Formats: sequence, C-alpha cells, structure tokens
Amino acid sequence: MSERSVSKKSQQKRWYTVHAPEQFDRAELGTTPADEPNQVLGRTIETTLGELTNNASENNTKLTFKINDVGSDAAYTEFVKHELTRDYLRSLVRRGASKVEAYITVLTADDHRVQIQPVAFTTKKADHSQEKAIRRTMIDLVREAARDRTFDDLIDSVVEGRLSSAIYGEAKTIYPLRRVEIQKATLEAHPEEVAEEEETSVDVEEEDVEV
Repeated sequence: MSERSVSKKSQQKRWYTVHAPEQFDRAELGTTPADEPNQVLGRTIETTLGELTNNASENNTKLTFKINDVGSDAAYTEFVKHELTRDYLRSLVRRGASKVEAYITVLTADDHRVQIQPVAFTTKKADHSQEKAIRRTMIDLVREAARDRTFDDLIDSVVEGRLSSAIYGEAKTIYPLRRVEIQKATLEAHPEEVAEEEETSVDVEEEDVEV
C-alpha cells in the first residue's frame, strides 16, 4: 500500500473522545479512532483511579470501562471492573499472618449481577474457625450492601472504600485485622441479561416437569 493511500485512509478515520460514566463525572479517558461510529462500541478502556482523581496514591486501583454509546465526536462508557494491582496486594501480605479471601456473586437492587472479591489481612496468624468467621462476615456484608444499593451505588461504595471499611469494622471483632480491601469487583450481567437467564431457566424447569 502506498504512503498516499495510507494517509488517505487515516484521514477518513474520526477520533472520538472517550468519557467515563456519569458517576465518575464524565472524566475524559482518552481518544479512540474509527471509520464508523459502531466500530467504537464494545471497546474497553483501562485507567487508574489516580488518573481520574489526579491523586497518585490511588494508582494502585485499576478501573476498566466499556464503550456502550457513541455521539458525533464522543464515546460514552459503562463500568466493567475495579481491580487492585498485584504489586499493591503483594505489599499487604505479611509472614506469620492470615490472608482471608471471599468470592461473592450478588444481585444489586436494580438487578445487575456483580462479583465482589474482598480480602482481609490479619495482624497475626488466625486459626481456621476465626478465618471462617471472617469470611462469613465478608459474605454477609457484601450481600447486604448489594441488596440495599443500586449498581452505581454499590460500585461507589467499593471505589470509595466504604464497603471495605464496613467489613473491617465488623470483622475486627473476630480477630485483629491490619487491612481489608475489595481486591476486585466485576460486572457480570446487566438486568436484561439476568432476566433472560431467569426466563430460560424457568422454561427448562417447565419442560422437565412435563416430561
């Protein structure tokens, strides 16, 4: 391909400014090129919380957004994932202490399915029953938080540290804790996808009954 044809092709592309969701104040995430608007849909953008807040101390939190709407020269995103960096998580591990994890899939008050992964770090080595009780507390509080909150509110509580603080406050009565974090929060399904899965499940159950 000649330089002229390459240049012409690049000139035909339009650049779209990508924005974070409204709950992140529509902050600019960068730009992305495309020949057609529909080519932009579905693209993912990864950034850090520090870049959004201009606070370097929050660069240990990665955020992933997916483009779900396109305007004339702008692309808008939805939240997909919150995740702490591996280096940060490794820095929290201490020899002779316990690391207690949980993996909880919940439905929010507005029917988004989300997986939340909290992790607690104790000051010293806890025994099995204490670790089990801490994990049970994490699971109960995450489920309670999801039941009482919309998807946006739940993600806000994760990103702002309110959910991890609530877990810390309850779980520290079981065994002394040094830190509690939400190491990952992932959107697994939208309300319409959840509803479709439920309908399919009901249909299968009805067929089984007829047989």
